[in-house]
Amino acid sequence: MTRKLYYEDPYLVEFTASVTKRGIEADGTPYAVLDQTAFYPAGGGQPCDLGTLGSLNVTDVEEVDGEIRHRLCEPLPETVAAVQGEIDWSRRFDHMQQHNGQHIFSAACEHLFDADTIGFHLGRETVTVDLTLPDLTQERVEAIEYLCNKIVFDNRPIEARFVEREEAAQMPMRKPPTVTENIRVVIIPDFDYNGCGGTHPSRTGETGPIKILSWERYKGNVRVHFVCGWRALKAMTEKQLVLKRLNRHLNSGEAEMESSVVRLISERKELERALQDAKSRLLDSEALGLLEGAQTRAGLPVVAAAFAERPMQELQKLAQAITAKNPHALALLVAGGAKIQLVFARGTEASLPVNELLRHTLRLIDGKGGGNASAAQGGGVTDKTPSDVLAEALMQLEQHIPSD
Repeated sequence: MTRKLYYEDPYLVEFTASVTKRGIEADGTPYAVLDQTAFYPAGGGQPCDLGTLGSLNVTDVEEVDGEIRHRLCEPLPETVAAVQGEIDWSRRFDHMQQHNGQHIFSAACEHLFDADTIGFHLGRETVTVDLTLPDLTQERVEAIEYLCNKIVFDNRPIEARFVEREEAAQMPMRKPPTVTENIRVVIIPDFDYNGCGGTHPSRTGETGPIKILSWERYKGNVRVHFVCGWRALKAMTEKQLVLKRLNRHLNSGEAEMESSVVRLISERKELERALQDAKSRLLDSEALGLLEGAQTRAGLPVVAAAFAERPMQELQKLAQAITAKNPHALALLVAGGAKIQLVFARGTEASLPVNELLRHTLRLIDGKGGGNASAAQGGGVTDKTPSDVLAEALMQLEQHIPSD
């Protein structure tokens, strides 16, 4: 059984240990087992420690079948009987801050709103907790933050120790222990008693400030995202930099920033509406011009136009404008670009099935499309120009697609 130094002293960074076992995981990753270790293995929602054993990087630590495996970047030489271990302290302390912050946060939610924690994840950027609450309000969030940070600033002692089942039964545990032996309890006196196998600081002040970033409804409960300690400082710095940059762009103070953004959004929407109106008028004008040049084919006035490049949506709107202005007309529009785009449409008084015409035309460019007898569209990749494809479509119109 490996001696778990991380429980004896969570502040221990360096240690010496004897190698008791070497092995290779199924995926080929080498690992070593030691007689004692300061490396915390992943568990209970807390990621593992990283660091080095001698000159080798520890890439993962996990407890498997009762042994703590230190997975390594390469095999530990057989000649090495003892190693000097060193954990990545910044990573360990970050996990201590976030994990203890979760204890404080969950206890605060229980004290204030009788909300249980049913899920916890310590991620690379944030901590998430799932609460048995139907929803959260800004007022409740501020109450939770206040109580959390009061406990932090009180700098209360934190005690983590193993207790017998009988002693645990006498404690006001936030949740019943999931084990019946080797019960480890993390205690913040007069505030929180919780079974936990993670690493924690010795006083709440070391947790640092606790800041809620966001929350959303999740599977009938509420998922809250927050950060603690150095992460909170980093998050606030990043947000302040964003505000500073926005301040420069908007030329307004933080207090006026929201109203400035709302005004800009409103102005943009108005401009977009005006632009769409202008585009519609231009399309109407273009449709009239194209109708003036329409030629009679298959007994119908046919507007045939090829464009070097034009979006499909714009082709469809132009075809709609043409057929709306002349219900007897047929619109055959082709555009180039990354691939050839085709839009065929007929007016309400025309009976020629444009989907059949499109089907015949697409065969020539190995294209795909769909639609109905009144409007159809498609495209394909070909070395033909839009004008070439349009000429083919007109030929197909004359040869294969009779009007009813």
